[in-house]
Amino acid sequence: MRVAFQGELGAYSEEAIIQHFGGEAQPIPRPYLKDVFDAVENGEADRGLVPAENSLEGSIVRTFDLLLERGLKVQGETVLRVIHCLIANKGVPIGDVKRVYSHPQALGQSRAYLDDNSLEPVSWYDTAGSAKMINEKGLDDAAAIASSRAAEVYDMAVLARGLETDKENYTRFFVIGDGDIGPTGNDKSTIAYIVEHRPGTLLESLRAFASRSLNLTKIESRPIPGRPWEYTFFIDIEAHRDEPLMREALEELGESTKFIKTLGSYPRVQ
Repeated sequence: MRVAFQGELGAYSEEAIIQHFGGEAQPIPRPYLKDVFDAVENGEADRGLVPAENSLEGSIVRTFDLLLERGLKVQGETVLRVIHCLIANKGVPIGDVKRVYSHPQALGQSRAYLDDNSLEPVSWYDTAGSAKMINEKGLDDAAAIASSRAAEVYDMAVLARGLETDKENYTRFFVIGDGDIGPTGNDKSTIAYIVEHRPGTLLESLRAFASRSLNLTKIESRPIPGRPWEYTFFIDIEAHRDEPLMREALEELGESTKFIKTLGSYPRVQ
């Protein structure tokens, strides 16, 4: 199974690939999220794995924009517990570290540790990419914040684990591919839709699910490009699009919306 992801080898996304698909999967790194979609569409990868939301930072809006624009479907989900590690070249004592490189999000999530140890944060484009850079340049006064997987990939040392201030730090990833997945009996659907810009339309749209006791696990809005103060609503529902009640709900929703797209129905993470 060839699985494309955004970032360098050793990224949290690669760790999520191994968690979801097992060690036999072949991770294919790509620089941008758009490139992950391209790789699947072009046949360079069998699946893609992209971040959907983080429990501390919220949704990854670029992922949802691409799901709206492209024809690929969400075919699965996995949730990874994010554990930030301080990684340096082997032989570098922790007392010699003065600067710490990482993605701004990881630096922010580790702010208390950095402040307590008087370490200078330096923004970098990627968590694993920062470890790769430090290793390639042979820096002996710098460390990276990345996954323990990155230390394995680049043959580096883990100086400290669990740097994140909030330990309830999880990232939800989508598995994307070509085509729909059939029902398993324990599924979820992700849907995007636009309602008329008048009072009560959002309530009307949600009634289609509430009246059938279909549980929504998430709802949020995103601005529509080129149309100020108008929004696309994204919802997650605990049902597969092919379940009878869900089919009824989608038919009713279609009557009260200007646009609707099912981004995917897929097995739900326990």
